[in-house]
Amino acid sequence: MRIQLIHPPVYLNVHAMTALRPSLPLGLAYIAAVLREAGHEVSLLDAVAEAPTQVTADRHLHRLGLTPEEIVERLDEGADAFGLTNMWSFSWPLVRALIEGIKERFPDKPLVCGGEHFTALPEHSIETAPIDYCVLGEGEETAVRLFAALEAGDSVDDIPGLAYAKDGEVVRTGRQARRRNLDELPWPAWDLVDIDAYNDNNLVNGVKAGKTLPILATRGCPYSCTYCASPNMWTTRYYTRDPEDVADEILRYRREYGVVNFPFQDLTAIVKKDWVVAFCNALIARDLNDITWQFPSGTRCEVIDEEVAALLYRTNGRSLAYAPESGSERTRELIKKRMKTESLYNAVRASVKHKLNITCFFVLGFPHDTKADLKKTERMVRKLGLLGVDDIAIGFFFPLPNTALYDDLIRAGRIESNSDEFLMTPIFANEARLTEDHNYSSNLTARELTFWKYRLLLNFYGLSFLSRPWKLFGVLANALRGKETRKLETFLNEKLRRKKSLAGGGVR
Repeated sequence: MRIQLIHPPVYLNVHAMTALRPSLPLGLAYIAAVLREAGHEVSLLDAVAEAPTQVTADRHLHRLGLTPEEIVERLDEGADAFGLTNMWSFSWPLVRALIEGIKERFPDKPLVCGGEHFTALPEHSIETAPIDYCVLGEGEETAVRLFAALEAGDSVDDIPGLAYAKDGEVVRTGRQARRRNLDELPWPAWDLVDIDAYNDNNLVNGVKAGKTLPILATRGCPYSCTYCASPNMWTTRYYTRDPEDVADEILRYRREYGVVNFPFQDLTAIVKKDWVVAFCNALIARDLNDITWQFPSGTRCEVIDEEVAALLYRTNGRSLAYAPESGSERTRELIKKRMKTESLYNAVRASVKHKLNITCFFVLGFPHDTKADLKKTERMVRKLGLLGVDDIAIGFFFPLPNTALYDDLIRAGRIESNSDEFLMTPIFANEARLTEDHNYSSNLTARELTFWKYRLLLNFYGLSFLSRPWKLFGVLANALRGKETRKLETFLNEKLRRKKSLAGGGVR
């Protein structure tokens, strides 16, 4: 079967105070690899890589990459079916327009959609767009079985992990069992992706420290945080790859593509100490001393001790993020964030001692947050600044579909529908000011939460730079040179790049 996979354009919020950037389509590269292994002819149309400097104004936001109309024009006429991914629900209005264009041009060719958004809201997606099938959760096994059935003209009713319209209703076929042995999966089909287009335009996740490719060593997360979609997307089953296999994959990319920087996109990369120790030793055994690797998306702090921190530094695993989310034990208990304050401080001390770059993530405005909770967060960020943490990132809470807090807000009448305006809430979570229509706190106004955001930032960076003034000079020097070693430098470089792009007439 001839299948064309599609990576859609993405929304950008140039007003956001964040260093987050679009990144290479890791999930789609995995799907391409398993479909090709199953005997299909696979191509990938990447809207971002095809037009990495094309920015289109879209009201308050901008779109990066080909427009939906341009993508439709470039579709493979000889394809038998199309596959489309979408991770973030805030992209739904843009992705929906693309879906409508695809089906208008090729109404009789199956269109299969997968990713976090479609797993969270399959009924809404199918009812509001002409989708033939949604693949739910971990997608490889379901995708292989689905396309085999489509090629053979067989029924799909007994294939788990699907949602589709039947007799005027959206039906689900039950959950696909999680894959236990991740080492059986082929490595991502990066040969189908223009790696240089992403790297040349700094479209990479985490700190840009040379040519970059994302990598995945684990799947799932054993925890059940109420703000996170992972428990419903992946279940709470957590599986790891063989650390030797991960090191071999890195070695291959180093030799084949000249890649030297590897951001791990795992939900929870480090849970077991013996795994990360074995992985570091596998890197050492392969003499991979000219690469860097990092955890930009956050990881657990409990296993980072003197031994692990030393191994991370020795193998150039220099940059990682911890996600306490709140300094309040009460808040962390309510959101089921199972982390002890002292465990965080112990990990920070070990990390700073061994010269690792550390960022800590915080969220303001959980529905139950009070001023007392924020004062406890203030005490934590002050201590982190004095301990030597390099950066903090502070965002406003937003409810993701398919999470426990989302369900709570639905029951409370705080979310009335999955309108485009609601689904786009996350893209505004890192703006300079929170607006009341994006505030889900029962105890604090948007203005109060905005005040607390800047209060926390001033407390942290003020104490951080006063206690270690050389860090400020280093940040400024690196930003002027376009160099990145920490999150703040990435943020400054990205703001400068976006400003130049907009000023240079790059917006359509």
